[in-house]
Amino acid sequence: MKRLAIFASGSGSNAENIARYFSDKPEFEISAILSNNANAFVLSRARSLNIPTLIFSRSEFNETDKIIDFLAKKKVDFVVLAGFLWLLPLNLLRKYPNSIVNIHPALLPKYGGKGMYGMKVHQAVVDNKETESGITIHMVNEKYDEGKIVFQAKCSISPNDSAEDVAEKIHKLEHEFFPKIIEQLL
Repeated sequence: MKRLAIFASGSGSNAENIARYFSDKPEFEISAILSNNANAFVLSRARSLNIPTLIFSRSEFNETDKIIDFLAKKKVDFVVLAGFLWLLPLNLLRKYPNSIVNIHPALLPKYGGKGMYGMKVHQAVVDNKETESGITIHMVNEKYDEGKIVFQAKCSISPNDSAEDVAEKIHKLEHEFFPKIIEQLL
């Protein structure tokens, strides 16, 4: 059995979508959902799906082995970042080499890096009058959005699209492809 942990900082629609995708696949288990935000809606989603959660502070994340110890206790094999906003510490990257994947709401290398997440990305796409955007699923390394790209999917952007319109198109791509690509990686 492959055991996954999902890290999320906000709403958690991708985390829930992934959990539901794997719920009828006995060879996979979502062992935990972790968040750096005690008020994140992803924690409510996890509770409704009966998935254990862990909330942690920045110092616990960056300066201790609390996260690594928790993941080891849960026997986690693979880590998924689904709307998680912090750069990962080296101890976590070393514990899970080539076993941490992230989704970014743009076609990297465009619109990536520190501070580029969520609506900020979609607004930049609209402001720059891009004709397409999409998602990038990539392995995680020590820099924001610079790990090896494993998958991209595109969507058209019309001149009349708002950032909210772009977000809706991107969410559809995320929900369609992220769980499938995770399964392929495993």
